[in-house]
Amino acid sequence: MLEIALHILDIIQNSIHAESTEIELQIIEDPKNNLFAFSVKDNGKGMTEEFVKQLKNPFHTTRTTRKVGLGIPLLVDACQQSKGDVEIKSTIGKGTFLKAWMNYNHIDRAPLGDMPSTIVSILLSLKDQCFVYIHRYANREFSLDTRELKEILGEVSLQDAVVLQWLRNYVEENLTEIRQRS
Repeated sequence: MLEIALHILDIIQNSIHAESTEIELQIIEDPKNNLFAFSVKDNGKGMTEEFVKQLKNPFHTTRTTRKVGLGIPLLVDACQQSKGDVEIKSTIGKGTFLKAWMNYNHIDRAPLGDMPSTIVSILLSLKDQCFVYIHRYANREFSLDTRELKEILGEVSLQDAVVLQWLRNYVEENLTEIRQRS
């Protein structure tokens, strides 16, 4: 995948498919310490220890539409090429935690990509799930929580076109703000 945001979208779609009711995405950009990392935590179905061990194998998948599962193996490859790795912990009935990290300034690290559009895609995919997005850059942070948004919007859907456009702009503005030098 050309952008890390696409890996993130793929993993969160897996969380949604696993019937999670709560999904949390954290992104850490720390140029000073040469770290780029993200994690996704959910409370979905979870996976067995044996299944987790097989996730890095592209020829192991639960999909019925194709015989390969490329999402996690491609992410692992991208991380390892950038002096990082992927850690996955899961418990049946409790959920899954995935953490990916790599060197921030490594020449082979893919760009983060279009996070505002990725967040909109995630929001469009949600049914009744709670989604929390936390993005840290150096010592600054931006967060978005669908519980708070739903409280503010009342009867208006998060998936309303006007709301989604506003949220896309909101995420973009806040990411620009936290990345500006103090």
